Amino acid sequence: MEYDEPLFFRVMRYAEAADHDVIDMVSGNPDWEPPSALRDGLREFADADADAFQYGPSAGLTELREEIAERRNVNASQIVITNGAGEANYLAMARALERDAGDGVLLTDPVYPYYPGKAQMLGGDVTLVPVVEDGGADVAAMREAATEETALIVANTPNNPTGVVYDRETMEELVSLAEEVDALLVADEVYDHFDHTGEFESALTIDSDRRIVTTAFSKSMAITGFRVGYAIFPESLVDAAKTRHMLVNVAGSNPAQYAVLRALRETDPTYYEETRAMLRDRIAAFTDALDAAGAEYTRPEGAFYVLARFDGFPGTMANVERLIDEAGVAGMPGEAFGPSREEWIRFALVTPRAQEAAKRLADYF
Repeated sequence: MEYDEPLFFRVMRYAEAADHDVIDMVSGNPDWEPPSALRDGLREFADADADAFQYGPSAGLTELREEIAERRNVNASQIVITNGAGEANYLAMARALERDAGDGVLLTDPVYPYYPGKAQMLGGDVTLVPVVEDGGADVAAMREAATEETALIVANTPNNPTGVVYDRETMEELVSLAEEVDALLVADEVYDHFDHTGEFESALTIDSDRRIVTTAFSKSMAITGFRVGYAIFPESLVDAAKTRHMLVNVAGSNPAQYAVLRALRETDPTYYEETRAMLRDRIAAFTDALDAAGAEYTRPEGAFYVLARFDGFPGTMANVERLIDEAGVAGMPGEAFGPSREEWIRFALVTPRAQEAAKRLADYF
């Protein structure tokens, strides 16, 4: 099977090759400082005994899994520490598709493109279900699209790229649908610390043996390069996931996990509150400038992405390249996220130059 290179890399390469200043609003790389305790943890680990530099437990450092388990009200045995949320989703999706329950995969449209990419790599047959007008999941349409072959449903909340936060009723209905058709629901909650509504509720609060929750510290601690995430499986599903993780990775990075553990224990909630406040300010400034540009846009309830549509300027790769060349702003083409938002362009507000980028867009249009 051949796999398509993610469009993110094509856009980033094009922007990097420009001979003029380009503001990068393509990838979700946080531009703020990680918790100070995380740096302290790295320094402390550097002086550890030599045996700490060898293989750790394959499923993750015991103390880190226990800390997460206490915070999430689950058993440590249910947790697999992964190479970021990317591997967490891979393990969860693989578990859904290897059960001989079918190969059907239900995803929302628009969708984070790594989901269909992973599903296809695992042999899944993807069906994209358009969201409702405000970006929320159309549960009725997903129910209609489900068949006896549906083995996997993926829900990302807060959502990339729409910024929608799914309410509890939506998540309960998706779990119920998974139970009805013998599927697994994978709830990717990597943006859970960036809920701007106060209404986010983890799928872990829904008791079911058909839901898996995935997340990572990449965004919340501004450490995308550390690659520390985790998946929480029902007890009946975890052993096979641990085996796949061991065969693919052997084990994760000890220093990264150690530093994350110290940051979890010592970081005050104000760290996350201040980050959310900063992002809300960026969202307000960016959308004000989009108003000046006459654009239609989504104001995120969560995460830090804005979808914008400019009249007569669809979100194709060619037009994204035009914005890089002529406006000095790099975004992601809407067509990368599925056909329902192919007219739109997605901008990541993880740059201190977000307001400057918005002014460039307003001037350009």
